[in-house]
Amino acid sequence: MPVEKAFIGLGANLGDARATLDAALAALQQLPQTEWLGCSSFYRTAPVDAHGPDYLNAVAALRTGLSPQALLSALQAIERANGRERPYRNAPRTLDLDLLLYGNQVLDTSALQLPHPRMHQRAFVLAPLLEIDPGVQIPGQGAAAPLLAGLGDQTMQRLGETR
Repeated sequence: MPVEKAFIGLGANLGDARATLDAALAALQQLPQTEWLGCSSFYRTAPVDAHGPDYLNAVAALRTGLSPQALLSALQAIERANGRERPYRNAPRTLDLDLLLYGNQVLDTSALQLPHPRMHQRAFVLAPLLEIDPGVQIPGQGAAAPLLAGLGDQTMQRLGETR
């Protein structure tokens, strides 16, 4: 399997969200066949299309030899290890890990869509993504920077330096 650059969206809004995101970042750094490239700052964001407390969000970058499906399985295992439950769509969560981009792959299966289908509509994804890769392109959407510029109604607060 060739090595690809992948971007992972992280979010949490239940429990100690900062500690949970830190634990998830540590777990991502231990994935097999994977090189850690870095993580954005944390951002505090209001829920989009959901209810509950504000989220902490970030985006991590990896270079991995795992297939997209194997990487998704690893992300879901990290979520479960951190108490993730899925009682209903967009429910508050202890941890959410989304495979946003996997190289330039476009994939649409019942288990996985690449790029992530709503990432271009979410400032809490685009701002941290652009922080760690200012020239990032989203297959089928183009450059991420102009997409973020159109999402000024989604408020966020950057909480710190790149991790």
